[in-house]
Amino acid sequence: MKPLILKPVLGLAVFFTVLASNTKSQDLNSAIQLTRSEQYDKAGDMFKQLIAKEPSNSSNYFYYGENFLLDYYSDTISNSLTVSANQAKEVYQKGVDAGPNDPLNYIGLAKVAFYLGDDQKAIEMRAKARNYLLPYKNIKKIVPPAKDYAFILAKIAESYIKEDKVDTSQALPLIREAIKIDNKNRDVYLIAGDIYILMNDGSRAISYYNLAQMADPQSPTANMKIGNIYVKGRALQAAIPYFEQAIELNANYAPAYRELGQLYLLAQRFAQSKEYFEKYLALTAGNIPAKVRYVNALYFAKDYEGVISNVEDIFKVDKSRTYMNRIAGYSAYEKTPPDYDKALAYMETLFATVTPDRIIPRDYQYMARILVKKNINAPKIADEAIALKEQVEKDKSRLATTKVAADKAKLNAAIAKNTAKADSLEKITRASAAEVDKAYVNYGKLLELRPDDRALLGEIAATYNSFRDYYGVAKTLSKMLGPLPDAKEDFMQVGRAYYNGERYQGADSIFTVVAKAVPDYIPAYLWIARTYSKLDPDTKLGLAKPKFEKLIEIAEKDSTTNVSELAEAFGFLGYYHMIHENYTLSKAYYNRLVELDPDNKDFRIRGYNGIGLVELRLAGAEKTNEGRLPYITRSADAYNKILAMEPNNASAKAQLNYLKEFEASVKKGINPNEIKGVIKDAASGSPVAYASIRVKDTAAENMTNTKGEYKFEIPQSSEVLIISAKGYVTQEIPITKSRVYNVSLSK
Repeated sequence: MKPLILKPVLGLAVFFTVLASNTKSQDLNSAIQLTRSEQYDKAGDMFKQLIAKEPSNSSNYFYYGENFLLDYYSDTISNSLTVSANQAKEVYQKGVDAGPNDPLNYIGLAKVAFYLGDDQKAIEMRAKARNYLLPYKNIKKIVPPAKDYAFILAKIAESYIKEDKVDTSQALPLIREAIKIDNKNRDVYLIAGDIYILMNDGSRAISYYNLAQMADPQSPTANMKIGNIYVKGRALQAAIPYFEQAIELNANYAPAYRELGQLYLLAQRFAQSKEYFEKYLALTAGNIPAKVRYVNALYFAKDYEGVISNVEDIFKVDKSRTYMNRIAGYSAYEKTPPDYDKALAYMETLFATVTPDRIIPRDYQYMARILVKKNINAPKIADEAIALKEQVEKDKSRLATTKVAADKAKLNAAIAKNTAKADSLEKITRASAAEVDKAYVNYGKLLELRPDDRALLGEIAATYNSFRDYYGVAKTLSKMLGPLPDAKEDFMQVGRAYYNGERYQGADSIFTVVAKAVPDYIPAYLWIARTYSKLDPDTKLGLAKPKFEKLIEIAEKDSTTNVSELAEAFGFLGYYHMIHENYTLSKAYYNRLVELDPDNKDFRIRGYNGIGLVELRLAGAEKTNEGRLPYITRSADAYNKILAMEPNNASAKAQLNYLKEFEASVKKGINPNEIKGVIKDAASGSPVAYASIRVKDTAAENMTNTKGEYKFEIPQSSEVLIISAKGYVTQEIPITKSRVYNVSLSK
């Protein structure tokens, strides 16, 4: 057994001897320094040369892979994670092929897998890397050497960092072990500081960065990281000395100048900001990658105009960097005031010129937002077009009856003008609709990538709401609220919120989604019926009738439990059929209400009141005095039944008093209290159907027919008529000796 153990140990010892030798290579260190100075393009070129020169040196591949990933994180706006990660993966795999016993490239592959969401692969690669770290009892005899062993542990710990999160249960034990093995390792302390930053423990992070500085006094990196902590905490003054110290350690360390430029930009000290940015660009020899990072700094400092200006400058000398349309598009959207047309142009160029794998999720979101904001007034424009077309139709009606030549000329001019404007607005509306549909497509693509993003779902629902697509709201909320039927009450709350806010189409969409998902859920059908009643308050269109009939169909399956819902449906349908002069059906529904629950006084009173009104209307509609008396008797009987249950019912008493007067006048063969007339629209002269004519301070009321006509008995000593209709200004008309009252209502 002993030879089997010694052989891999010997192999590892030889490998780490070579690793130590290569790590000290001046060429490799120079390439690593270029990476740390954020000159990723130059570093990449140097790594390629090193690999061509030393293809078997696995360290070259590892640091080259790191260069790809660090380049991505230096500019997450312009770069694609998928592209960068796959580039790094290819290099790491070549590193594994060149040096199968090198743990570092397995860690690189673990990072890539973790970033791309393949957690199982990441676990597998970390395990492979860890297998090359042999158990130890004495750190002095550790294999590989302590410095390398600690560095590898720290890098495994680092592989648990993803975006702004870290798995501390895995990372912290590893970093603590690394520090225990080598407490003078700069890279280990830097990684420890990075982990604690993500844990929101700035103090602990600074302490580790200070230890890193002590371990390598000539490195500017630790000071840079401490400075960044203070910048994030908005303690700009506290950050400045650390960036200045980084420059003192290395006057050619370009990132420090960029950070100071960005810091002074945030502080609105523009002269100093410009000075440091110019130094940064000078140190980087004005190369395009440096200018790109400068543009990123301007973006994060919210200098959006500066971003756009510099992107245009870059395009003048290098049109190949079409990905810069991304940050220009974002900036045109974010700036004040926004320029949505320009933003859209940049984003369309981006989508047209980069390969699909370089489109990042945020691109879909910005494209959608730009299209939405650009067309946010589309509903108002559509309303304006509809109003103009309605006005055109009114003018055409007036033109048909106008005989004065001058008036005809004016009307013709108005018709031509409004028709042209309406056509123009409709054209705009159609174009807007197409762009809004494109916004939804982009939201859909983003949702495929982030299906559980509640903030995104909320944004999409709000967009549907802005464009009055209430079914779209309902569909989106169905994903946001949870699956039906479990979340049915959550949906109902949203629907009732729409209802209470008088957004009845939105309410209907929500309730309909619930009814389809839960076919026997009574509250959904009840609220659908109520919603359609609100959409058609005068019952002219009969929208609510089939909804209440459906409610009855569902509710009667358990009439004992659903008694209140049935009562509401019977009451509505009784009233509906009475208004539409279908008195037989009306009485049938009111009788069902009376009989629904013998112990429920409220139901019985409402039913008898409806029956009394139907009989009274029948009496009024009867042409002969003799024929009226049976209806009057049945009406009085209904109101007396109410008084038997509730002796002080004021409405029943008032109706009985009116019936007594009516009966007396009928018996005399005369009708001195009958009034009649026509209610018209003051503007158009057209009849107003279903207008209410009520005697003030009494229950005597009548409704106009479809011709705007009315006729009914009024109590003696009546003084004022109240004329009202939905959408019109109510009028009060004094009652005189005249028996005819024609009224014109204004809107």
